[in-house]
This record gives sequence, structure tokens and C-alpha cells, in this order.
Amino acid sequence: MESHRLVQYCYAYADDRKAVDPVILEVKELSSVTDYFFLVTGTSAPHLRAIVDTVVERLKRDQGVRPLSLDGKTSASWVVIDYNDVIVHVMSRATRERYDLESLWGDSPRLKPRRPRGTGRAALALK
Repeated sequence: MESHRLVQYCYAYADDRKAVDPVILEVKELSSVTDYFFLVTGTSAPHLRAIVDTVVERLKRDQGVRPLSLDGKTSASWVVIDYNDVIVHVMSRATRERYDLESLWGDSPRLKPRRPRGTGRAALALK
């Protein structure tokens, strides 16, 4: 799957769990590691886990995509899901403010989060 489509699916699935403040940073011109960082905030430890579980499970089920690694699953403040070309950061508000990845990667373009076709709320209800 192309990385720009993958990051859209990550957004759609995180949005289904009401993730807060989604930001997509296109870092491919600045990093040899990945093409996109996708950052979202969870409002509590259970919310953070629900976002992570939904992104991982839905990408596996619906798109056949599995993460290369998942780090921080037992953490209540920051979980990183590595899909090679897309790295998903699910953070608590305090952790996100503390590490401020948006400023650290401030030279990278921000893309408007949007859902891929067929992943609207009505489409999700049919699955």
C-alpha cells in the first residue's frame, strides 16, 4: 500500500475512536527512516489503548497491513506504531506537549487529515 493511502487509513481508524488533534507530517524529504508521522492525542490511558488497538486491528483486518513494531503498548502516555513508511504516535496531552514533535519536525509540510473513500461513518456501519 502506498504510504499516503496508509496514513489516510490510520487517520480514519483513529478518528473512529475520537482521537484528538490529528496531525500528519510529511517527513520524507527530511528523514531516511519514514515518509509520514501521524500524531494524535488520547484523553486517557483507556482512550489511548483503544486508539492503538483500533488502528492496528482495522489495518490488519481491512487492509492486510501489519505493523513492523509496536512500542509502548503498556505505557499510558506514548505508543508508537511503526508501519515503515508511516509511524503513528498516540500520546497523552502532557507527553505530546513535552516532546512537541510538531516543532521538532517543524520544517516538514503538514497535510490535511482526510479519510480514504469508503471509510466514512456510514461505510463503517456497514462492515
